[in-house]
Amino acid sequence: MKKTLITSVDDCIRAVEQLRLPHSVQFMQQAAQAIADCFAGGHKVILAGNGGSLCDASHFAQEMTGVYRKKRRALPVIALNEPGHLTCIGNDLGFDQVFARGVEAFGLPGDLFVGLTTSGNSPNLIAAFDEAKKKGLKTIAFLGKGGGELKGLADLELLIDGFTTSDRIQEAHMAAIHVIIEHVEYLLFSPDPRNCSVGCDPKTLINSIAAH
Repeated sequence: MKKTLITSVDDCIRAVEQLRLPHSVQFMQQAAQAIADCFAGGHKVILAGNGGSLCDASHFAQEMTGVYRKKRRALPVIALNEPGHLTCIGNDLGFDQVFARGVEAFGLPGDLFVGLTTSGNSPNLIAAFDEAKKKGLKTIAFLGKGGGELKGLADLELLIDGFTTSDRIQEAHMAAIHVIIEHVEYLLFSPDPRNCSVGCDPKTLINSIAAH
């Protein structure tokens, strides 16, 4: 039992350690900058995912509309998780359209769409990314298991590879989300952005990853 637990913990660490890789650090830098620029321009972020990834999307949204590490103004983030919307669209148009319709309803040019999918093959996420592109939204994908059909389609993507189960991938996704939110706050609300801008000090990202 103890050996199995240690193996699981080691797998958790191995997943999150992928965030130290240069391309992952670059992704987090660029994602934080894109989200900060989105808010600074008066736009919003829309998020979607299935199952645990939708829970992660909701977590992402509430950290922005609420307070993360700084007392600051609420930031406009919507997770497409409202039961009435999901069941209405799922019943009338099919489950493949539940997120695309949300993007169609709320998305405006200058907004940003974030999709979380451990497989990259969820039809409803693929449709949502297509709709986001059609409406002129920038896009960010959190992926796993090789990236699936969504690999290479988003403006920015994080791929956590080497795991066959979704749980380890989602753990790394959530750690990356926390790091990104921390640095969005730095970019938007630091008294001296020159000292903590994600773009000019990537070492702060590495320190944040170690803290998680």
